[in-house]
Amino acid sequence: MFSELFAILGNPVSHSKSPLMHNFAFYLLKYNGCYGRYLLKDGKRLREAFLSLGLNGANITVPHKEAAFEACDWCDEFANKAKAVNTIVLRDGKLHGYNTDGPGFLKAIESNTKTILLIGAGGTAMSTSILLREAGYKVTILNRTPERLVPFIQNGFECYDHQTLPIDAAFDLIANMTSAGLQDDSLPAPISLLESIINNAKSCIDVIYGKDTPFLKLAKQANKPTQDGSAMLLNQGVLAFDHFTDHKFELKQIEQTMKMAFL
Repeated sequence: MFSELFAILGNPVSHSKSPLMHNFAFYLLKYNGCYGRYLLKDGKRLREAFLSLGLNGANITVPHKEAAFEACDWCDEFANKAKAVNTIVLRDGKLHGYNTDGPGFLKAIESNTKTILLIGAGGTAMSTSILLREAGYKVTILNRTPERLVPFIQNGFECYDHQTLPIDAAFDLIANMTSAGLQDDSLPAPISLLESIINNAKSCIDVIYGKDTPFLKLAKQANKPTQDGSAMLLNQGVLAFDHFTDHKFELKQIEQTMKMAFL
């Protein structure tokens, strides 16, 4: 029997590589834990699901990162700023929330990047935008619905919807922070707008991993350097595992074991 249980909660989760990453790390680092996946359709049931499954910790993926923040009894400073949680740890009967998305993304991008356009206004975009700005990047947000941009505007970010972003806008990096293309062939914005801004960009990244998404295909057609979300997934997973195991291992040790999932 495993003494500690962990899982990824979200919708969808069948594609997730997180169980493989964490179970490699548990096995190779000889930690008595097991990591699974749980399809959670209703974010309001997140706390109930976490406790009923008997979990010691969990990663939260789309679309429940804001719901995870509400479900926690305590959150660290960064998660409180972002109002989004992607890592939960049970301590003394309380749910402690963290956000490792921002640090994971920050480590994945090129050092010569200065201006970044984030497409999407969900929990991943919020946590990432805050950390990027604190690190000195100029961050702009693009989203289909203006209503979702309100929290970003309140946080002082330059924001646009699909109708208001100038087609000649230029950025060092464009990042798709939405789930568009994960299970279908959809794009995160109208193709005419994407073609214009991608043409003016230096590079593109998609947080979706293990798939050549329609967004990345557009970028490749424009001969732009691209990367999927694998590096971000690995980086945030290392930090989540560090929380799960109460900092018992060196981060480099965790990273080396988790990389086995990408071979």
